[in-house]
Amino acid sequence: MIPFSILDLSPIGDGYSVRDALDQSRRLAIKAEEQGYKRVWLAEHHGMPGIASAATSLVISHVGAATKTIRVGSGGIMLPNHSPLVIAEQFGTLEALFPGRVDLGLGRAPGTDMRTASALRRNLDAGAENFPHDILELQRLFGAPEKDQALLAVPGMDAHVPIWLLGSSLYSAHLAAALGLPYAFASHFAPDMLLDAIAIYRERFQPSIEHDKPYVMVGVMGVAADTDDEAERLFTSSQQQFVNLRKNVRTRFPKPVDSMEGFWTPMEKMSVEHTLRYAAVGSVPTIEAKLKGFLEETQADELIISMPIHDVEARLRSVELFASLPMMEKVKA
Repeated sequence: MIPFSILDLSPIGDGYSVRDALDQSRRLAIKAEEQGYKRVWLAEHHGMPGIASAATSLVISHVGAATKTIRVGSGGIMLPNHSPLVIAEQFGTLEALFPGRVDLGLGRAPGTDMRTASALRRNLDAGAENFPHDILELQRLFGAPEKDQALLAVPGMDAHVPIWLLGSSLYSAHLAAALGLPYAFASHFAPDMLLDAIAIYRERFQPSIEHDKPYVMVGVMGVAADTDDEAERLFTSSQQQFVNLRKNVRTRFPKPVDSMEGFWTPMEKMSVEHTLRYAAVGSVPTIEAKLKGFLEETQADELIISMPIHDVEARLRSVELFASLPMMEKVKA
């Protein structure tokens, strides 16, 4: 048994508003807490009409205020888009509001297209190159201030917000191991290097003050419903979205369709199915069998599930059905 968590992108469904999407994220967090999930993380994306979590710290505050015990945080903040001091202040504030419940997951990718990334970062190369240094700076800003320390994060200092490293490559595995940080791999959309990255991370992990052993979180796309057919229909929203991303077509999160035939080409179908090959889609027996094999293969310490389902009631039902699985270690509210 391992803890389950939820990754939420605050999807803006076709026919819904940004306000609707943020309210649905609130409802999702409340349901996750009721069902015993360990944490709800929000992800930073920019310039995408189907995602409402660009101002990630604000959305974390929104779901944190609606809950009492579940951990809340980022999965992740794309650190090269920001000054470490600004993130320390934001997450120091979140920790003050929701003490003992806040996580800071960090990524290196821009979380958007290159033009938007340039508008965010100004200097793309420097942001990526400084990533390890910026993590160390964040750790200092969250720690106890040293004598005559000139740069202080207020709020932030003495907050000791837990930092996670997120990634989809071998680079992130090496860095998380070297820094002794918990590691979350984005296998829900980048499956190819999963097993190699986990192996490198575990083999090369260097114990740190905060963590004496490696801790691996793995991600899956998840859609659970009362029948396999209904779950597969609901999953067509994500399949459409991934086809649109490959075509650089920006739309709100699509409504499900009865069939993907005619929407994607054979090559697009092959590409999307490869990208989403770890997705757990179906009724409870189907997703149980899928996850059992996946968790045996990865030996993960925690599972995080992204459930982008267009209809919010179906999304909340999926949260309940995943929570009924016997391999889920429930967190008591």
